[in-house]
This record gives sequence, C-alpha cells and structure tokens, in this order.
Amino acid sequence: MDQQHFDQLVKGVREMKRHMAGKPVRGAVVTNVRTPDAATNVEVNVKAIREAALISQSQFAKLIGVNLRTLQNWEQNRTRPSGPARALLKIVASDPKTIVALHV
Repeated sequence: MDQQHFDQLVKGVREMKRHMAGKPVRGAVVTNVRTPDAATNVEVNVKAIREAALISQSQFAKLIGVNLRTLQNWEQNRTRPSGPARALLKIVASDPKTIVALHV
C-alpha cells in the first residue's frame, strides 16, 4: 500500500469516527426514521393487547395462528407483525373480547 492510499484510509476512518460521534461529515446523508409510537402502532403494544384480552402467550399465539416464539419476539420488539397478523391485532386491540370469536 502506498502512502496516498494509506492517507485516504486514515482520513476515512477519522470521518467515520466523526460521523459516529454525531458530527457533520461532508457527503454523509442522514435520514431520520420515526420510531413507532405506542399510541399509533399496534406492533409496539402486542403484549398490552394480549394482556387486555386476559389470555396467556401460548393461548393467544394458538388463537391467532402464530408460533409462540413469534409472539414472544413481537412482545419483546425483536420483530414486528405484518400483514394479516397486524390486521388481526388491530381488531383485538379495538375490542379484546373479539379474541373469544377466534376460539369458535
């Protein structure tokens, strides 16, 4: 490696350090991502939805047709429900008693 390439590498590492410290770096593009709010996003409240329905994790997972581990990941915010599961959670969130209808 010649001196010019080494200098460029050192400069890049210094810029990375500045960027990680939150300082402006020329050419870096920062995108602000909104985090889901508990009041507006169902996926943040999966545990609260289940608890409002007064049902255990294993029973709830079985009723909505997902693996128990999947439900636990949702509740611990490791993953987020999507598609039909999210729609179903919205329904149960609006009226926790609707979970009984799934048991039929």
